[in-house]
Amino acid sequence: MKAMDRMLPGQAASGPRACALTPSAQPSAKPAGPPVAQAKLANGLEIVVIADHRAPVVTHMVWYRNGSADDPLGKSGIAHFLEHLMFKGTKANPQGKFSELIADVGGQENAFTSNDYTAYFQRVAKDHLRVCMEYEADRMTNLVLSDEVVAPERDVVLEERRMRTDSDPSDQLNEAVQAALFTQHPYGRPIIGWNHEIEGLDRNDALAYYHRFYTPENAILVIAGDVDAAAVIELAGEIYGAIPARGEAPKRSRPREPEPRAHRLVTLADEKVEQPSHQSVFLAPSYRTAEPGEAEALEVLAHLLGGGPTSLLFKTLVMNDKIAVGAGAHYQGASVDDTRFYVFAVPAPGVSLERLDAAIGEIIAGVAAHGVDEADFKRAKTRLVADAIYAQDNQATLARWYGASLAVGLSIEDVAHWPERIEAVTADDVKRAARWLDKRRSVTGFLLPAEPSARTPPAQDAADAIIAC
Repeated sequence: MKAMDRMLPGQAASGPRACALTPSAQPSAKPAGPPVAQAKLANGLEIVVIADHRAPVVTHMVWYRNGSADDPLGKSGIAHFLEHLMFKGTKANPQGKFSELIADVGGQENAFTSNDYTAYFQRVAKDHLRVCMEYEADRMTNLVLSDEVVAPERDVVLEERRMRTDSDPSDQLNEAVQAALFTQHPYGRPIIGWNHEIEGLDRNDALAYYHRFYTPENAILVIAGDVDAAAVIELAGEIYGAIPARGEAPKRSRPREPEPRAHRLVTLADEKVEQPSHQSVFLAPSYRTAEPGEAEALEVLAHLLGGGPTSLLFKTLVMNDKIAVGAGAHYQGASVDDTRFYVFAVPAPGVSLERLDAAIGEIIAGVAAHGVDEADFKRAKTRLVADAIYAQDNQATLARWYGASLAVGLSIEDVAHWPERIEAVTADDVKRAARWLDKRRSVTGFLLPAEPSARTPPAQDAADAIIAC
């Protein structure tokens, strides 16, 4: 359940029968890309319409500004649990009715939960947009929950956790790394929740969370496809506008992560592991918390370090030194609070993770001290901008990128003019951004096969997790 982090070109405009949103900044030039209209209903619901007339198809998404980082203390997993329960139906639409309709018309539907948002979507022929709106508006206010449906669904979530995390050493390691990186901030909690806290979730927890966050003031409606923006906003005003306003949107209150001072190493050995792997996760500013241009420089840095076979990590570790069989990097920039910068690699046979970690550290230190090759730098920026342009071919991707960006507090202009800001990044900006990859700001994760002599008895947990400074 991972959100799309990069942002795309678009064009902002307002529509009728709604209050236009105020842009965060005056755009410097008209961006390339599909026309994008933005409006706000009187009850607080934000609307974004992205026109794409190449096929008679529409993607309908409702985003709520709440995710796992908004789970109450001791109730981890409630955002994800409620996502499951939102499919249990209302009085007007009993469980399964809408899903059957979507299947009958050849459409698709699903939902996902992230740290900062939860989203529900349908992809259907444009003639069925109204019924999608009617259904989502209904379950925004009229969800029906009983203990008879809540308890079995809690068991479904627990089984999901057993299958995805408890049986997968790489997921167990990632969970431990996140918990070590975020000692105070709720990003350190797993999206699906801790097992013992999921077991305690009940109907009252779900309804309390639902009534707090599932309001029009806290929601964003994103429509992408073969539609007329004015007509869509009018239709949304008719259907979603009938939902009464609840007051102000809930305010997110999260503890700030203290500045890290010590590198942490997390090692997990398990008999199910066949291939060792390495990951380092650095605490870094997000697009929301960074200084102007800083997040864009981190984006370029991630592509330079680990964006494919021409990247610095791959060329050095895999092609030249032959101490790894794979390497990469990723910046998770679309977050409400300070976020994560990932560096990862898989060692070649016979190469220790300690040696690989030292080599990665040397590469990062070299970038921070000496900068990057000019040709590589220009190629990275060109590729990032090209990726944003190519993504316009997929209306669902456009809907996700705009929705995720607005859900974490960015604006239409932030999305639309992202390529321009990437173009403005300088080599010196990238060099300065590399200072965030200080090892004292990171947690390193080692995933290892268990040594036969070190395997625990069957009655105990086979995985051995160690955190060391």
